[in-house]
Amino acid sequence: MRFYGADETRARLPFAPLVEALRVMFARGCQLAPRQVLELAGSGAEPVTSLVMPAWQEGGCYGVKVVNIAPGNAARGLPRLHSTYVLHDASTGVPLAWIDGDEITARRTAATSALAASWLAPAGARHLAVIGAGRISRLLPEAHRVTRPIERVTVWARSPSRAEALVAALAAQGFDAHAATSVEAAVAEADIVSCATLAPAPIVFGRWLAPGSHLDLIGSFSPAMREADDACFDAAGVIVDSDDAPTKSGDLIGPLARGIIARAEIGTLAELARGQRESGRPSGQRTVFKSVGSALEDLAAAMLVYGVYPQPQSST
Repeated sequence: MRFYGADETRARLPFAPLVEALRVMFARGCQLAPRQVLELAGSGAEPVTSLVMPAWQEGGCYGVKVVNIAPGNAARGLPRLHSTYVLHDASTGVPLAWIDGDEITARRTAATSALAASWLAPAGARHLAVIGAGRISRLLPEAHRVTRPIERVTVWARSPSRAEALVAALAAQGFDAHAATSVEAAVAEADIVSCATLAPAPIVFGRWLAPGSHLDLIGSFSPAMREADDACFDAAGVIVDSDDAPTKSGDLIGPLARGIIARAEIGTLAELARGQRESGRPSGQRTVFKSVGSALEDLAAAMLVYGVYPQPQSST
């Protein structure tokens, strides 16, 4: 069994091959079991929540990501989230690798957004607005540059100091990076707007978005979270990474309930990857990609770390 710490996991997941591995996995598919949510009795007042996310390809690889969320760790000076990934041979059950789950999650999330943009964003998109300055936000410009000619990056975050720190890091990577004083100013001229926040209420409004722009929503992974208002979805083409995204994300639950969008109109990355849905966009139409995360994405990344690529499903 091989062990891949954070540094080696990161080194084995450059964005160009990771985006391609995700493209292949979405096209070929894998088996997914329902995510298990376990509440563990901790020593403090707040229990640890453990998420168990399995995925496999018959005759190929089987992987399980375990994500532990411990709110009480903040008082202990520890990160609140820890995750690990164990990859197995699906035919024999033999463990193949232990992989840093935090690196897998962050990098596959950014790469999935870039994959979506390869179909949905304007072909000549050069200006990316990043809303948020956390771990995933720091990766988004590099990931999007794999599929679109991103040159300019505008950053907004609730903490101006964190926004400025991200701008400095992006400038060192060769981007023309600047901090914005408001979300409206950040998104007004952007070709792609990418949000990675924990906002409980909309912070991006459709009236601010440029015609024909692409909105990438990452942060809302529960019904209680929302980054975009209803107008962001009105008359826009909407794509998700997971079939259950419309029931998981507050970004979609509200607009669906109010008739702003219809469930039948929402497409998936799998449909785009398989050519089952038109990937072109009418001139001037805005597009939205809503990501909630999938064990399929974790499996593709873990297989790339281990040195194998997604394999076709068995015909039986």
